[in-house]
Amino acid sequence: MHAPQIRVLRAGSCAGLSLMLAACTVGPEYSAPETALPGSWAALAPDGARADQAAPASVATPEPANLASWWTTFDDPVLDSLIGRAVRANPDLRGAQARVREARARWGVVAADLFPSVDVGASYSRDRPSGSVDAPVGAGPATETDLYRAGFDAAWEIDVFGGVRRGIEAADADVSASVEDRRDVLVSLLAEVAQRYVELRGLQRRIEIARANLQAQRETLAMTSARFDAGLVGDLDVARAEAQVRSTQAEIPALESGARQSIHALSVLLAQPPAALLEELAPAQALPSPPARVPVGLPSDLLRRRPDIRRAERRLAGATARIGVAAADLFPRFTLTGAWGVQSSEIGGLADAESLFWSFGPGVSWRALDFGRIRSNIEVQNAQEEQALAAYEQSVLTGLREVEDALVAFEREQARRQALSGAVEADRRAAGLARNLYEQGLSDFLSVLQAERDLFASEDALVQSELAVSTNLVRLYKSLGGGWEIEAESGPRKEEETYGLVARPPRD
Repeated sequence: MHAPQIRVLRAGSCAGLSLMLAACTVGPEYSAPETALPGSWAALAPDGARADQAAPASVATPEPANLASWWTTFDDPVLDSLIGRAVRANPDLRGAQARVREARARWGVVAADLFPSVDVGASYSRDRPSGSVDAPVGAGPATETDLYRAGFDAAWEIDVFGGVRRGIEAADADVSASVEDRRDVLVSLLAEVAQRYVELRGLQRRIEIARANLQAQRETLAMTSARFDAGLVGDLDVARAEAQVRSTQAEIPALESGARQSIHALSVLLAQPPAALLEELAPAQALPSPPARVPVGLPSDLLRRRPDIRRAERRLAGATARIGVAAADLFPRFTLTGAWGVQSSEIGGLADAESLFWSFGPGVSWRALDFGRIRSNIEVQNAQEEQALAAYEQSVLTGLREVEDALVAFEREQARRQALSGAVEADRRAAGLARNLYEQGLSDFLSVLQAERDLFASEDALVQSELAVSTNLVRLYKSLGGGWEIEAESGPRKEEETYGLVARPPRD
């Protein structure tokens, strides 16, 4: 990556009356960073070592991605409803929106400095001078006078060197950064709701499997007890069967606790009390499964799509503009001041033409001595601009890493799920065979016990893998920056702009 190409307008560039009247702008001219990005995702490259493996059920592709409503690809109406309610009510999102309004209001405060300020006022005073100070010999007693005054005072600092305009550029960038911050909160909210929902359905599925295995183990315990009563087996087999039932029973409360906590988390995300969604979400439903194809686009799309990268770029633009705000203090300030009004010793005299007064004139001020304060402030702003550039570069690298990590996790977890699916089938056959052999007296109970344990473990691992596949897909959508398009914003800048972000082809 390279630093922004910036051009600094030096003090000598503004010399000359004509240029001063036309106004110039000191400070560096901002240009968005040009970022070298890979041409494709490494995780999507073909791997010859995996050619003999079965194709995954869901495949990520570099096709152009439309992520505005990515959660609908799970085809789950309950999830769609939860996300819609979260977007409308989530407190974090409302707080982020309030920060956008704050930034826009601050923009208005800064922009107002471009225009004159006018103060309108009226006053009345009654004066009596001292009769004992500097009074001439033989002077009469001091007299009291009234003075009525009404009018306005105006002042205008002409933005000759562009300090105010640079401030507006910085405030404009702050507004855009706050919009991107809200979008980032929205992206995180969408992913959090989806992840919590997927976790809930996964836990409910694990509870179902645990209860089914518990029922099968109870049947095994009953069979073993009957064989013990018939004198066919010893007490050890009964004790082992009972221990396995108790062990499986112990798994269920922890799973139920996790499911309840997921419902609580979803309720809070929707700005509701923790137990508000219990009735709606407690009935078990199928675990959402990913679509057959997941278009993810190209690495260059991240610059336009990820709000955190867009926010970092806007903060860099604002930091660059603030260098010009600081640099403007090196130059003179030109002002125009004026006043107009009427004043009279009698209130009725304010309407007389003789009561009118006015004044108008230019002014100039230039700080002659500040012991390096201004130049030190410029260095401060330069250092902050360098920090903003480093933060932008880091945000791009972080975005690339997160997408690559999510792609690898999504693809490899599907391979693990396929292997676990085969293991479940094999363990199910083994459990049936072990039980039949035990019933016929051809095998000991330890084989039955081990086979049932293996079946329960593999079935539970398969559900956890299915959960991980869906969770990794949610992570992938989040890392791609999907979802913020559903709620457009307006402001001093068109938020649809990409702020001039440029992706360069990768270097050789």
